[in-house]
Amino acid sequence: MTTIHVDIVSAEREIYSGLVDMVFAPAELGEVGIGSHHAPFISKMRPGEVRLKVNSHEELPFFVSGGILEVQPHVVTVLADTAVRAHDIDEAAALEAKHSAEEALADRSGKIDYAKAQAELAQAMQQLRLLEKYRRK
Repeated sequence: MTTIHVDIVSAEREIYSGLVDMVFAPAELGEVGIGSHHAPFISKMRPGEVRLKVNSHEELPFFVSGGILEVQPHVVTVLADTAVRAHDIDEAAALEAKHSAEEALADRSGKIDYAKAQAELAQAMQQLRLLEKYRRK
């Protein structure tokens, strides 16, 4: 199997750079799998998991809060608003964000931005799901 170079970059820093067999990412219209020589495209990304299949024995999971996915035949670039390796997710912070977003959504006074609260809730839920998924392995 041929490899493809992938770069995962957040607003703060480079998270990962290297050769992998496959990239799986949460594109705007659904999860995509990308291998070497894939057709070029650009897509928005939803909050969720980016998985890198390094080889037949190793996968690296990352959480992205959204961003842009650029695919070229030999290079995949993930430009994420926020990106973190799955094992580095702060569970306490994700639980607190979930709780805060749920409280904000329950507030019917009209003083909050419901779209922002829904986005924060979705992001916290994705982080918690990813943590749970890799704890079971």
